[in-house]
Amino acid sequence: MVTGNAIVTVTDKAAEKARAILTERGVENGALRVFVVSGGCSGYSYGMAIARSREEDDIAIEASGITLLVDSESAPLLEGAEVDYVDDLMKSGFTIFNPNATHTCSCGSSFQTADGSGKAKSCC
Repeated sequence: MVTGNAIVTVTDKAAEKARAILTERGVENGALRVFVVSGGCSGYSYGMAIARSREEDDIAIEASGITLLVDSESAPLLEGAEVDYVDDLMKSGFTIFNPNATHTCSCGSSFQTADGSGKAKSCC
């Protein structure tokens, strides 16, 4: 496991929500896993999950009182990204603002990078 500093940042609101979810699920010592998979209508899709343990290639980021885990394959695609939590009339949930995304789809959970990699498929 590697410790990372600025690969991904998290807003206070997202950290508060993540802590609440971890507590609600009984995994206070767990972490929030943030990852990217090929697919989605733009080429890549974001994913988030509760992690009870860490994998060998995980990069651990301590931020705002929580631990974010990013696998080594997702890290380059998430470099400089910010995890936020939005709760308004149109949408409620975690959102990722990614400076590496050159194109995103209307659902906001899929993106394309400048090199055009990732295999696009319908997600909406």
